Amino acid sequence: METLTQTADDRRQRALAALAEKPDGVIEQIAAKADVTPAEVLAILPEGAAMLVPSEHWEPIWKDLTSWGEILMIVHTDDIVLEVEGSLPEGSEGHGWFNIHGDSPIGGHIRKERCVSIAFVDRGFHGRRSCSVWFMNAEGKAMFKVFVRRDKERNLLEGQVSRFEALRLSAI
Repeated sequence: METLTQTADDRRQRALAALAEKPDGVIEQIAAKADVTPAEVLAILPEGAAMLVPSEHWEPIWKDLTSWGEILMIVHTDDIVLEVEGSLPEGSEGHGWFNIHGDSPIGGHIRKERCVSIAFVDRGFHGRRSCSVWFMNAEGKAMFKVFVRRDKERNLLEGQVSRFEALRLSAI
């Protein structure tokens, strides 16, 4: 048992050191540098920067996100960071998938049952505030993320910031 505790402490210390080097950097890059999961990095962010809710909140969160207008969806793997702007389709369950199709470039099939938690992330990113909703899997990685969009001056869209803050408060 003591070895497990030391291992957890070691992982936390590595994560803290990597985060200290680039506190407003890409979470996945910080996690890779520390050899920990993105979830472990989210867990050590300053208080309030990452708030988790159980995946049972999927439906009301998804439903709210579909009403935000155009958002930025990011899928970040070791091999690609895919960014797509568009509105989130409502989606429906079928054939073991959560299927999203509609008049948006965002579409496909999600293994919804793999989502174990949803994180509301509000933190600095490369010197600017960033607000996003992360759908997390059991491996401690984001399945995908939904970001508040920016205007042409790179400022967050205020209406979406208000929606993000209200959704975060209603989900916790």
